[in-house]
Amino acid sequence: MDDGRWKGVPTVGESVPVRCPDCGHSHRFTAPAYPCPCGSAVSAPLVTGAPATVAGRRSWDEEWVSVDCSGCGRRDHWPQPELGCPCGAVLRVPVRPVTAATKGDAVHAAVLYLRGIGFRDVVRSDGEQAACVDLRGPGLVAQADLGTRPADIRAVECLWLNALSESAVSAFFSLAGYADEARERADTLGVPLFVLDPAGAPRPVNGPADDLSRSPA
Repeated sequence: MDDGRWKGVPTVGESVPVRCPDCGHSHRFTAPAYPCPCGSAVSAPLVTGAPATVAGRRSWDEEWVSVDCSGCGRRDHWPQPELGCPCGAVLRVPVRPVTAATKGDAVHAAVLYLRGIGFRDVVRSDGEQAACVDLRGPGLVAQADLGTRPADIRAVECLWLNALSESAVSAFFSLAGYADEARERADTLGVPLFVLDPAGAPRPVNGPADDLSRSPA
């Protein structure tokens, strides 16, 4: 019988052991609960046995985690669970990632995002099962990479060339992120890069993507 546990994930309200990688001190940690609009308590699904990491430079994607409410199924972003060690280190406690319900949901999220920043007539141009989905609209050439490997430099360059040939704006969306070389090349070419987060929501991850989001079509 399913007792609410999954691959080392404790049920809501249970504590997990956390060891500080800096000083070796052991702690017990319980993720705080937050109120869902439906009235249920929502707590991030901690992973038992996974090592904690020391919080360093802050970024938006490391401050929030996606969590489903067990009461109504609503998916929201909640603060990343953290623990202060007496040695002064701030520890990030591992959370089981929540994946997009389907790859189709991720593509739909990218389409809605592009429409929301001004590209009103964006449509997908290939089959439902494609790993790399072309998204087109007036003045726009975009791609959604739904594979499990980070997008590589060749994919970024191909998108840039396609957009250049059509005198269009480019945008790249990836579920698995980007190789370092791909990020560097995208910055050089001015290709906006977005990551589809575990909930399927697009997030800009480079300067051109920030610019596109702030200065929509």
